[in-house]
Amino acid sequence: MKTVSRDFQHWSPLKIFLSYFGSHKALFAVDMGCAICIALIDLAFPLVTRKALYDLLPEGKYRIFFALMAGVVFFYVIRALLNYIVCLFGHLFGIRVEADIRRDLFTHMQEMSFDFYDGNRTGQLMSRLTSDLFELTELAHHGPEDIVTSTFTIVGALIVMAGIRWELALVVGIMIPVFIAVIMAMRNNMSRASAAVKQKTGHINTEIESSLSGIRTAKAFGNEEVESHRFNSANEQFKNSKNGFYKAMGLFNTSMEFFLTSLNVVVIALGGWLIMRNKMDYRDLVTFSLYIATFVSPMRKLASFSELFANGFAGLNRFVEVMRTQPSVRDRENARDLEAVKGHIQVDNVSFAYDGDLAVLHNVSLDIAPGETVAIVGPSGGGKSTLCQLIPRFYDVSSGAIRIDGQDIRDVTQKSIHASIGIVQQEVFLFADTIFENIRYGRPDATEAEVIAAAKQAEIYEDILAMPDGFQTYVGERGTLLSGGQKQRVAIARIFLKNPPILILDEATSALDSVTEAKIQRAFDNLAKGRTTLIIAHRLSTIRSAQRIVSIADGVITECGSHEELLQKDGIYANLYKTQNALALENLA
Repeated sequence: MKTVSRDFQHWSPLKIFLSYFGSHKALFAVDMGCAICIALIDLAFPLVTRKALYDLLPEGKYRIFFALMAGVVFFYVIRALLNYIVCLFGHLFGIRVEADIRRDLFTHMQEMSFDFYDGNRTGQLMSRLTSDLFELTELAHHGPEDIVTSTFTIVGALIVMAGIRWELALVVGIMIPVFIAVIMAMRNNMSRASAAVKQKTGHINTEIESSLSGIRTAKAFGNEEVESHRFNSANEQFKNSKNGFYKAMGLFNTSMEFFLTSLNVVVIALGGWLIMRNKMDYRDLVTFSLYIATFVSPMRKLASFSELFANGFAGLNRFVEVMRTQPSVRDRENARDLEAVKGHIQVDNVSFAYDGDLAVLHNVSLDIAPGETVAIVGPSGGGKSTLCQLIPRFYDVSSGAIRIDGQDIRDVTQKSIHASIGIVQQEVFLFADTIFENIRYGRPDATEAEVIAAAKQAEIYEDILAMPDGFQTYVGERGTLLSGGQKQRVAIARIFLKNPPILILDEATSALDSVTEAKIQRAFDNLAKGRTTLIIAHRLSTIRSAQRIVSIADGVITECGSHEELLQKDGIYANLYKTQNALALENLA
């Protein structure tokens, strides 16, 4: 499909919305063409009735009359078929527009930086991808169709009516703009109420997502009532927000019904007065009444469009709001790919603060040679993981620079950086899919043999074979059907498959038992050969293969050297080492 360039920063939401129509113009043309044909048939019926009342019946032309009625039935059959096409093709058009918008929104979300997800909860983002866009299908389908056909029908009917009795047509023509003005005045209230509903929907989706994700924790603590109270509170807020929308909608519908009924009364009363003065024939009044009946459907469509517009544009505005949010970490225009990576990492006087306020790192400098294994240790919150998130450029440094093979990572594409770095984190995320697909996520074009080889390297192969469905075993939501050690080894197998020149192991063996940890450690030792490896560790037993150990505390490097050198300094590392050894001896005792 041809990609359309859209200026989300400067285009209005309406222009952005209409720009999605172009990719499906054939469906749109069929939908609109059939809708206009339906309007023409509706306009013709009162004229046919007038002809019959004036000429055919008074003159006794009954055969022609019944032939004409048969023709009307035939055209109403055509109208029914056209209505089916409008319903089918119109909704197909609407759902494709919605799908295109959702595709662009998801693509944009993938481009957003880590700090975007730090500040937005999953449930809110899910709401923007799903419920916020549902009404856009109806708006894309019914919006243009209702406006065009309603305008066509009303204008056409007024022209015909003016040819019959201009005074009566003038009165009707004056009342219609008044009705439209009322619609426009009430639309703003409905839009505000609809936006509030969508915001509350996002809130309740967030609470549902949080409660379902933490259901095991809630059960473990016996806190089902706490979760029910939290859900009910969000649900009550959602219900109250709906009340405001329904009040606005009720006032709107009441005004519409009053206008439509009053229009009939005005036409009959004024028409009766003209008949009394011999300025109008009763047959013309019947024709006028039929056209007023023809007005009812377009008027109701315009009323429905106002509700549709309020709901649809509330979601559209939330879509545009996200699309106008730019990622904080972006590729420069002249960014080039990072190629033939050797793995020389230079951290040059780097400082970093989350949101510009919470300082985490202060003037950190570190030079890691290609193929060197460096362990980063220190107390929790000292900045170890933050430093390792800056190297793949998940966040941008506040000051200083990070270079890979002498190239500032801000001058190369993020995709090429991520392709060159393999990361195994302490908290493993597995997709709700099979073990095979979760391993192959490391390299989606990998063959079955390569996936099996990676599983063997990660010491998970025998476990997989023992499962009922082998590599096709479903791992459950976030891998809940696997043990902690199995999840960790599946994640490690991904990295074996990816085979990157730089490795970052963030407590990568923390979920493993001692026996499995020893096996994985041997595999890591083999994988680290010839690669630059950073190991973040609390358990110092996992860093025995490191050529250099860096201690970070309070955002600064406090010590740097080999295991023996740091023990001799008797600093932070030595204290950590002695503490862990003491705990190990206590456990043995």
